[in-house]
Amino acid sequence: MDFTRRRFLLLAAATAAGTPAAQAGIDHLPIDTTFKNVERYHRIMTKARAAGWGQIPIGPRMALLGRECLGIAYVGYTLEIDDRVECPSANFDGLDCWTFFEIALGMARLLERPKAVYTPGDLLKEIQWTRYRAGLCTGNYLERIHYLNEWFIDNEARGNVKDITRALGGAVRLKGRESREMTVLWKGYRYLRNNPSLRPQMARIEAKVNELPVWYIPKADVAKIESKLADGDIAGIVTRDQGGVCSHVGLITRTNGQARFMHASKNHRQVVLDQTISQYLNAFRSHAGLIVARPLSTGREVTSRSTYEANLRSLGA
Repeated sequence: MDFTRRRFLLLAAATAAGTPAAQAGIDHLPIDTTFKNVERYHRIMTKARAAGWGQIPIGPRMALLGRECLGIAYVGYTLEIDDRVECPSANFDGLDCWTFFEIALGMARLLERPKAVYTPGDLLKEIQWTRYRAGLCTGNYLERIHYLNEWFIDNEARGNVKDITRALGGAVRLKGRESREMTVLWKGYRYLRNNPSLRPQMARIEAKVNELPVWYIPKADVAKIESKLADGDIAGIVTRDQGGVCSHVGLITRTNGQARFMHASKNHRQVVLDQTISQYLNAFRSHAGLIVARPLSTGREVTSRSTYEANLRSLGA
């Protein structure tokens, strides 16, 4: 994974100043383009602050925040907000599976930094920190992480999450998978459609993603490890199809002792609290299994380029 020294120096300066990913890329586009339904965001954060959710562990906090999003419409491609300029964004009018877990994580992280009022810019900074490689967006579409297995590795290297898939038991190595959705289905992505020069570069990124190690729990074995899953665990649904490792993602939330799957569902057309994760996996023939990352409290972010690169190497990236 290649990053310029300048980007790492900017990242280090930002985090040393106590501002994850700093202002860096959140003001590339107007706020009315990058943030939708500020009122709903303020309602959720006001409730969470008043209830003291910032004092509870980050996993259960994420699950609570995810529940506040139940009923929000499922809307695809909400990250494609401009023809050329990439920018962190949040849309509380419509969520897809990725933006659902990402926004819940961003709000959960914010609550560990007490403020009287949380602004849209505060959430955009958190989203920038987790959505982009090394946590920095300079306006380039290719800085965004597009594949969940890469997101797990990059965010683990920076101390945001811990991939617990192998620790749960029963994991096997995924082989013969090609991540190529972005270049094959480029017509569906506004930036790739309007900037043909990005497509060969995206193909090179996909080639690197294809080299990353992936361990997953086959769906036949997921019921055996459900008791080990915790509130707020990020659950990636591994697909049998080519195009990418995961076709879907959501959060685990424990209800009456069960590990249920909460997600922005295209089938239900909204964010829903679904059946148990094993039942959900078994309901679809295309599902192969599960990868899981556990969110970590803030304050663990890597600010050193050498440490970050060493962490990536240790993860096989």
